[in-house]
Amino acid sequence: MISPWESVTQTCERLGIKPTERTLLVRIATQTMQYFRDGQLARSFAISTSKRPPSNIKGSLGTPRGLHEIAERVGGGQPAGMVFKGRVPLGRHFREFDEDPTEAGNLITTRILWLRGLEPAVNKGGEVDTYERYVYIHGTNREAQIGQPQSGGCVLMRNLDIIELYEEVRTGDQVLIVD
Repeated sequence: MISPWESVTQTCERLGIKPTERTLLVRIATQTMQYFRDGQLARSFAISTSKRPPSNIKGSLGTPRGLHEIAERVGGGQPAGMVFKGRVPLGRHFREFDEDPTEAGNLITTRILWLRGLEPAVNKGGEVDTYERYVYIHGTNREAQIGQPQSGGCVLMRNLDIIELYEEVRTGDQVLIVD
């Protein structure tokens, strides 16, 4: 069995890409994300991915697999729980939208890390383009359900966790999403 870091380095090697100093490994099967700094595990997070099977195809609502990079970081300085629409803060906390967060829609909250695929014909270009699908790592109003599949393709995190991660990562950092 290969280590999590070895799966990152093997994927990068296969693509002829050097692993970045800061790298995220999203594991759909375990609903976890590991943050590596200089090849060393720095932190693990519980996350939620799609309630549908993994898929890179446009319109599938599945979490896309493969090697990605953080294309854009959105929301720095916003308070925890701020709701975004079209990557613009609405000026309201998610609790203002509905009394019961389990009944509210799955909102985009706190911070956004917008992903771009790095593998042509796998998660980059055409009908499989992660960036054009608007796949993010972001906070959620459904924190109590973190750890079980619940998104429409994005990677969901607890609001304080996404703030912590946002402060650590930069655009260009790699994100490997595996089953």
